[in-house]
Amino acid sequence: MKEITVKGATIPALGFGTFQLDNDTAYTMVKAALDAGYRHIDTAQMYKNEEGVGRAIAEADVPREEIFLTTKVWHEKLSKEHFLPSVEESLRKLKTDQVDLLLIHWPNADVPVEEYIGELMKAQEKGYAKYIGVSNHTTALLDRVLATGADIITNQVEYHPFINQDKLYNYLRQHSLTLTAYSPIAQGNVMGNDTLKGIGEKYGKNEVQVTLRWMMQQDGVLAIPRSSKESHMKSNFDIFDFELTQDEMKQVDALKQENRRLISPPWAPDWD
Repeated sequence: MKEITVKGATIPALGFGTFQLDNDTAYTMVKAALDAGYRHIDTAQMYKNEEGVGRAIAEADVPREEIFLTTKVWHEKLSKEHFLPSVEESLRKLKTDQVDLLLIHWPNADVPVEEYIGELMKAQEKGYAKYIGVSNHTTALLDRVLATGADIITNQVEYHPFINQDKLYNYLRQHSLTLTAYSPIAQGNVMGNDTLKGIGEKYGKNEVQVTLRWMMQQDGVLAIPRSSKESHMKSNFDIFDFELTQDEMKQVDALKQENRRLISPPWAPDWD
């Protein structure tokens, strides 16, 4: 298992995401993921499954200190009035005193960056989170985040072979920050891609495994694929026994010319 160290945090590069899993499914899948070897679990207030995730971690045969747990504050909870109470509620649901990483899920145009980052820093000072970061933030927003002095470690964004995130990736590298990839397999769209399929045939791997391996071989990239099927979850983890060549990495890199963004809700920022 590859780990990435950033600002004192050591994070398993491949995590298990829980978006769109209800409480019961999240409980079952997180328990199975921990059994399969995953040690990085990602959830969020908006997923409405923190209780299931917390129950799975509490009942797992894996010590809590060996699990890197992330949750996110929803964009409707970013004001001073709602921020800390929402984090306290998340901790209760997750059955833990502290998450390893607390993220701002999406920016909110009605709440100044400085206000919600101030609350995020307060949550860290109170011991609610070991580390802090953001999600779905553009380079312009990151400039404002970093200007507050907040010691963030990551920006979790849509990242897969079919989107061009070069500007954001380079910015994060320049500032010694990680990129955490959500929707890393483009919501299944990597399946059937000729380039990925061709590379996979050489190694006896499928398109999803090739995609996740491509991510693991990039500096400062973490990935959190989500699955509701145990077989897929285990297959996603089976990527540490082969390595792509430089030429194969370039072949996958070339797919970004499509620049296809899959996630852009009404509250999204103006993307770079």
